[in-house]
Amino acid sequence: MFLYNLARNNIDLITGFVMPLVLLVCLLFSTSVFAANSEQEWGIAGVIRSATVPFINEHGDDYVNSFVPMLFFQGETFYLDGLEGGAKLYTHPELDYNVFALLRSRFVDIPRFLQNEAGGDSADFGFQVQVPTNDHWDIEVELMSDSDYYLHSNLVFSGDYTFGDWQLEPQITFRLKSQEFNSQYYAFESVTGESINGGLDVTATVRGKYHVVSNLYLLGSVGATYLDSSAYDAAVIDERWQGEVYAGIAFFNDKNTPKRESLSISPYLRLAYGWATPSNMGDILFGFESEKDENEGTLSSIFYGYPLTDELFGLDFDIYLTPGLVHHWTTDAQGASTEYVVAIKAYYTLDWPTKWRIGVAEGLSYIDRITYVEGKSMTYKGYEPSQLLNYLDVSFDVNLGDLFSKRDWNNLWLGYSLHHRSAIFESSSQFGRIKGGSNYNTVYLQVDF
Repeated sequence: MFLYNLARNNIDLITGFVMPLVLLVCLLFSTSVFAANSEQEWGIAGVIRSATVPFINEHGDDYVNSFVPMLFFQGETFYLDGLEGGAKLYTHPELDYNVFALLRSRFVDIPRFLQNEAGGDSADFGFQVQVPTNDHWDIEVELMSDSDYYLHSNLVFSGDYTFGDWQLEPQITFRLKSQEFNSQYYAFESVTGESINGGLDVTATVRGKYHVVSNLYLLGSVGATYLDSSAYDAAVIDERWQGEVYAGIAFFNDKNTPKRESLSISPYLRLAYGWATPSNMGDILFGFESEKDENEGTLSSIFYGYPLTDELFGLDFDIYLTPGLVHHWTTDAQGASTEYVVAIKAYYTLDWPTKWRIGVAEGLSYIDRITYVEGKSMTYKGYEPSQLLNYLDVSFDVNLGDLFSKRDWNNLWLGYSLHHRSAIFESSSQFGRIKGGSNYNTVYLQVDF
């Protein structure tokens, strides 16, 4: 009964995480449209995470698994690093310490069957002071809060070692939790009525990255957390130790190839308009079937493309980091809503019978109000919808200059894209353990600068 009440009453722990991150990325790129293009440090990954469940539960779920997509980017000011992103605010010119604002995803490892009703995982925002101590170790001091301002602070010792094709990153974190934080996430005071004191827990992890060949890597991590006495003594806690592992594949810059100073691609802006459809992604792309949405939902979007590289595995793939802003228009069944997207997109160009491209993007999408077509789908399937979902974009476009033999139009592309939000078939706790989402057929004009 406790776990059922927890799922019904727990707050939405995701709201406010992705939106500020995407706005920061948009701000960065809006000032660099005409900057010189050089190869950037980037990556994209998919891992399977498994963690033990420290809570008492009648279903006997000793562990919970989740598929976690990750994006990586390292700019001069902004960065994405798998489960977190942020911006460098200040670097001391002499002492060489850095101050960051950051956002970080945090897993709430309750049993799988409760994760949809409970609203998925959490996220924290705050500030970090990073102090390098030598070539391999940094000390980081963080002050963090969730969306309800439950505070905790971290003292982190982070290492970085490279051995041939291996990169290992050991880390020890001492986390000082406020009474409110500990009561919310370990005693679940809002459900049980139990308030506990704050405490200090300790986490040790080792992240690893192995270079297989060219742009292909393997990722892995193993870690353990030792709970403080206040958390362990909470009525709903069953275990003092919590373990976590993840493993998966990734694509990064080839570590054996120097980054190129000049790329053959340039930034772009893409303007699109689209129509909602209840049809699924497979029917649309492979069956060429697209049912009309009874509510006639529509969207308008603008995406910016920031060049990362023009090569993958030695082939001519154009790869961009692409933040986007999407407006869902008001209809009789829904009010207006805004969607924020950040993704990595790859294009492959074909030159027959005219120049055209196939594109695929993977990323994250956060919407401030669930649309009618998505809400109806979730209600029909018995799920609580999630504002944060995985994002996919599949596109086909043609170069207008080549098509009409006008050189002045060589920077214009006219195309179709499928705008897709989904939760990856109940496999991801951060997306609320749901199956389904929404699809929009869109047409767009893309302008290369």
